[in-house]
Amino acid sequence: MLNWSVPQTAADIYIDLGTANTLVAVRGKGLVVNEPSVIAFREDSWGDREVIAVGAEAKEKIGKTPGQLVASYPLKDGVIADYSVTETMLKYYLQRPGVRKRWGKSRMVISLPFGVTDVEKQAVVRAGLSAGAKEVFLIDEPVAAAIGAGLPIESPKASMIIDIGGGTTEVAIIALCGIVSCQAVRIGGHKFDEAIIIYFKKERNLSIGEQTAEKLKIKLGSATLEDQPKMDRVSGLDCTTGLPKSIEVSSHEIYRALDPSLREIIQAIHSAFENTPPESISDIIDHGIVLSGGGALLRNLSERIREETNLHVTLSENPLTTIALGGAKILERPDLLRNIQLSPRNL
Repeated sequence: MLNWSVPQTAADIYIDLGTANTLVAVRGKGLVVNEPSVIAFREDSWGDREVIAVGAEAKEKIGKTPGQLVASYPLKDGVIADYSVTETMLKYYLQRPGVRKRWGKSRMVISLPFGVTDVEKQAVVRAGLSAGAKEVFLIDEPVAAAIGAGLPIESPKASMIIDIGGGTTEVAIIALCGIVSCQAVRIGGHKFDEAIIIYFKKERNLSIGEQTAEKLKIKLGSATLEDQPKMDRVSGLDCTTGLPKSIEVSSHEIYRALDPSLREIIQAIHSAFENTPPESISDIIDHGIVLSGGGALLRNLSERIREETNLHVTLSENPLTTIALGGAKILERPDLLRNIQLSPRNL
C-alpha cells in the first residue's frame, strides 16, 4: 500500500542562481533553462523601468539596441545583490513553458555558495516565495555539483570537487552528505575576463570589452605556459588616442593575465587540505579531484592543478551543467534533500 504520509519526491524545481548563468531543472524533465543572469530595462526620464528582455535575449540586446537600455546583473559572487531584480528574473523563468506547473505552486530547491550568511539565505527564500514558490529549500552549491558529477557523497569515504563558476570557486571535500572542509574564493569566469581587460589596458594600452575578453579567454586562455603559443588579433580602442586599434596577441599574454587568479585558486586548494582530517586526505589521494563549472573548461587547468597537488584530476562530464544535473537528481530524493538541506524550509 502506498504511504501518503511519506513524500514520494523531494521538490518540483531546482534553481542555481549563478553569477553568470541561471540554471533551472524540473523534476522528470531535467535541465530546461540555462541562460545569462541578466535583465535589460528601458529607463525613462522619470527613472521608471520597464523590463525589455531577460537572459540570453537581454545579453544580445545590451549594447546593440538604440534607446535607454540598462543592464542589470542581480547576482554578485553567487548571492543576491539586487533583490527586486532577482525576484523579477525568477518570476520570468518560473512562467516559462516546461517550468510552470499546471495547478498549484511549486516546491523549489535553490543552491547557494558555501558559507553564505543567514541574511543572504533569508533573501533567497523570500525571493523564491515572492516569485511564486510554495516552499523553498536551500542547499550548498558544492554538494549539488558533487552529486551531478556522480561522486558518492553519502559514503563515509571523502570526495573532493572544485566548482569554478562565474563569480566564485569552491573547493569542497564531502563525506556522509556533509562538507568536511570548504574554501571559497571570489575567483571565477568573470574575474578571468576582468583580469584580461586590465592586462590589455596596462600592458598594451588597449581598451577592450567583456565579450572580447571572454572570447580571448576561450580561444587563447591556458592555465599553463605552452611551448608553442597560439596567436590571434584583438581590436579595441587605443587608450591614448581613443581611436580604433587592432593588435596581435599571443596565448602567453593571456596566461600572464590569468596566472594571479589561478594562484588564488591553488592557494584555496592548499587551505582546504590544511583544514581536512588526515583520514579524509587519504581518501582524496585514492580517488583524486573532480573539476566542474564553466571556469573548469580553461585549457590545461586539470594539468596545472595536477602539477600543484600531485593528485589525479579529472573534468566532470558536463562542466557547464554539472550542478543542474545534481539538482535534478535531488528533486527525486526526499531522503537526500533532508540530509543536505541547509536550513528550515521557510526562514
